[in-house]
Amino acid sequence: MRLLYIATSFPEPVKGATIYTDLAEALNEAGNEITVAVSEQARNKQHTEMKKERGFDVLRIVTGNYYDVGFIEKGITTLKIPSFMKNGIKKFLEKKEFDLILFESPPVTNAGLVAWAKRKFNCPAYLMLKDIFPQNAVDLEIIREKGILHRFFISKEKKLLQTADYIGCMSNANLQYVLNHNSWVSSSKVEIFPNTKKMTNSIDVNEFRMREQLGIPKEPCVFLFGGNMGRPQYIDLLCKVIEGCKNEKDMYFLFIGRGTDRYKLEQTIMEKDIDNALVIENLPRTEYEQITKECDVGLIVLDPRFSIPNYPSRILSYLEYAKPVLAATDKVTDLKELIEEAECGEWVWSGDIETFINKAKEMSKSKRLNLMGANGRKYLEENFNVNRSVEILESHFKK
Repeated sequence: MRLLYIATSFPEPVKGATIYTDLAEALNEAGNEITVAVSEQARNKQHTEMKKERGFDVLRIVTGNYYDVGFIEKGITTLKIPSFMKNGIKKFLEKKEFDLILFESPPVTNAGLVAWAKRKFNCPAYLMLKDIFPQNAVDLEIIREKGILHRFFISKEKKLLQTADYIGCMSNANLQYVLNHNSWVSSSKVEIFPNTKKMTNSIDVNEFRMREQLGIPKEPCVFLFGGNMGRPQYIDLLCKVIEGCKNEKDMYFLFIGRGTDRYKLEQTIMEKDIDNALVIENLPRTEYEQITKECDVGLIVLDPRFSIPNYPSRILSYLEYAKPVLAATDKVTDLKELIEEAECGEWVWSGDIETFINKAKEMSKSKRLNLMGANGRKYLEENFNVNRSVEILESHFKK
């Protein structure tokens, strides 16, 4: 199968891996011919170029800055991406042939680009639906319901769902949401396409070199929050948690990543004189994997106002390294059901700050962390191996 993957994020090998790079590598290893066309931030690269990465062609098309920027700049870049991507694909992939176009949402503004690519290469398209926009922005009061922006993005969302020949949803709650709120979408083209990843073999930790390097004591139970720190992640809750646990000597909080709200954590740590919490930027892949091994509990936090069933992919890295999960989310996500079924951690509603703090304190003293972590690793192997995603995509081509 010859695939064109139109991506919005696809880090270079030295910068780490994501569920998207894992999928592309697995498709390639399964004997498929894959070409990735990805929008590249202007701050990272000056000129568009195509080269071999991870064993296949990756076309990096310079567009604009999308991550770690304000809402206005992000919006402008989102609107510019399709035209830049189209020009890059025309120039570098003109003579290529493809059997399937793979793309993701967000952003919802790529529908026109994908529709054009479908016509050009005369093949169907598969949408990996990773977020439901613009409803998530309405939930967070970023845009006003039924306002001009909302109506504009609703039209883009409809075009996106119309353009896709297949729609892969992260979970059953996601699938039901799409069908319930878009009655015109045929259920025959909507299916479960879970977040998946490659499995690592080494999950045991025999040393604590990263704790030592970062100045984190060996004794406390370390809670890790890794990834984006923006509006959806409800950083205000995490600020309350580290403030409420500042005197707990057997607890430590480590936050790794970037995002628009990261400064809130840094400010809280400084103003409240908290010495059992640390915020650092992204680490090299090997160092991030090592510190994940050395931590004890993985944190997942989402804003309680969400009316869409989010399904954060960051849980996969926690499960991969056999770390129990402490999640605080909205009430509509089925992440709660996953945690309960896998018996891999604890869940609370993110609107209940006091309960979340108490759960964190309980887990820091729990004797069941290793058992919950082992349960999570087993559940990951059985349900979220990247080969499952490859099989789903290949099944459509075989038809």
